Amino acid sequence: MRLLVTGGCGFIGSAFVHMAIDRGAEVVNLDKLTYAGDPANVADVADHPAYSFLHADIADAASVRDAVEGADAVVNFAAESHVDRSILDPAEFIRTDVLGTAVLLEAAREAGVDRFVQVSTDEVYGSITSGAFRETDPINPSSPYSASKAGGELQALAWHRTYGLDVVVTRGSNTFGPRQYPEKLIPLFVTNALDEIALPVYGDGMQVRDWIYVDDHCEGIWTAMADGEAGQIYNLGGGYEAPNIEITRRILDLTGRDEGLIKHVQDRPGHDRRYALDTTRLRALGWEPARDFPGALAETVRWYVARREWWEPIKSGEYRAYYERQYADRIADS
Repeated sequence: MRLLVTGGCGFIGSAFVHMAIDRGAEVVNLDKLTYAGDPANVADVADHPAYSFLHADIADAASVRDAVEGADAVVNFAAESHVDRSILDPAEFIRTDVLGTAVLLEAAREAGVDRFVQVSTDEVYGSITSGAFRETDPINPSSPYSASKAGGELQALAWHRTYGLDVVVTRGSNTFGPRQYPEKLIPLFVTNALDEIALPVYGDGMQVRDWIYVDDHCEGIWTAMADGEAGQIYNLGGGYEAPNIEITRRILDLTGRDEGLIKHVQDRPGHDRRYALDTTRLRALGWEPARDFPGALAETVRWYVARREWWEPIKSGEYRAYYERQYADRIADS
């Protein structure tokens, strides 16, 4: 099987690339190498005979047409994916997540690809007070990021209905694990704690998220790709719900740091209060998460403790400029 994996140098995408090669697939990794795309994430397969890399943008039609030629399936991870950055610069999210997805879909249609997997997010649903979202529930995105992801998956479903392209959509919950860019909550707080820097908790920290380990997320995407029904959406959650403040305290405990590092700061505009997913549909295909949250979190923290050479260079330059823009005034006012 030949796969075109877009965004395969990112966090979840690189984990999927490793999984696909381990399972005997040939992988073409197309990545724009934005700030969050790191070739180091796939360095250990860079010379594998089943792996090739193309430095390109999914919104570049000519590059995408060349990359998709001969692929049996396309798995689209490529996206701008950070809510805070989307609030600062929404246009870039629309360009990549909506326009880029449409360009990729059209190339896949023209090439006769057997299956297109659009990797999306539970954030398209918006917030839920109680219970859990099912795939048939309406979407109500709150941020420019989640709205752009909703736009991308709606384009994918439209290509299925209008052109007959075989499409499945996955909506994943908050994902964590090794090699995650340290702007997201868990790697940000782990690396800040290790350096004894303030952990900026939005508002009261009682925003609830459903957490899934990255390998379980990739396993779910693989299951949807292999066995999912064309035109269907599959929720993909780990089933471990916790407020952000609990995650923060767990990280401090695992890093041996004091809770005095916690700084409650001005909340994010439009911040969703709770996400939760009903994963019955995907479980019916035989998938279920294999990792428990406490154990997987401890393993993740150990990875960041041992891999300072990976994350320390990242937390400088562009990252530092973004961090100061996003948090400096909030922390000063806390």
